[in-house]
Amino acid sequence: MATVDAFSSSKPVSRPSAKRVDTKFEVVVIPVADADRSKEFYTKLGWRLDADFPFDNGFRVVQFTPPGSGCSVQFGTKITSAPPGSAQGLYLIVSDVEAAQKDLVARGIDVSEVFHPGTPGAQFRNDGNGRLKGPASGHATYNSFATFSDPDGNGWLFQEVSTRLPGRGLSNLDIATLTDLLQEAEKHHAEYEPTAPKHHWSDYYAAYIVARQSGKTPEAAAQEGRLNVEGAR
Repeated sequence: MATVDAFSSSKPVSRPSAKRVDTKFEVVVIPVADADRSKEFYTKLGWRLDADFPFDNGFRVVQFTPPGSGCSVQFGTKITSAPPGSAQGLYLIVSDVEAAQKDLVARGIDVSEVFHPGTPGAQFRNDGNGRLKGPASGHATYNSFATFSDPDGNGWLFQEVSTRLPGRGLSNLDIATLTDLLQEAEKHHAEYEPTAPKHHWSDYYAAYIVARQSGKTPEAAAQEGRLNVEGAR
């Protein structure tokens, strides 16, 4: 009865603030049977070892971060009750799936050939059904894959992403991607500069790149650059 009264009350209901709070997806926990074996595997991948903290009660947390990633993985002992190997469909976004696949082969990792789905969802089928050999035609973005597993069977897949869907932003900001962004920002800045107030180029570029990373179009990012220069924020 108290619950009904609370919702039927004429008092205003408190609502969350309209101000957005950045919420960064930081870590994924994967279940493993042997932390030392897993540590050796992820070291072999070339991922950065961030931490290995054992505690007196048997709890242990090991953290690795893939190259260029803003998200890390953790495993260890007494860290999760999920069955070892039950983490599946863990995405690793790359700009060149063939290069990523060859890198793992060179490291002695068992990785599938590059493929594209012949049927929707084929990238998640462990039996390989529905997979067509080679990258998607024209390396169509989001459509080329390669898969591998860690010693427990936790499943990873490389996905090649060259152009993101509108509003999806950017991740894995590697040298080639950053170079393209800087050249893009340079083009829009050059169009704006003749009529712009006196400013430092970095004020425009910083706002432009942050806007593009958050998923805004080049035109909207250019507007963000102008607003930042003119102090209209």
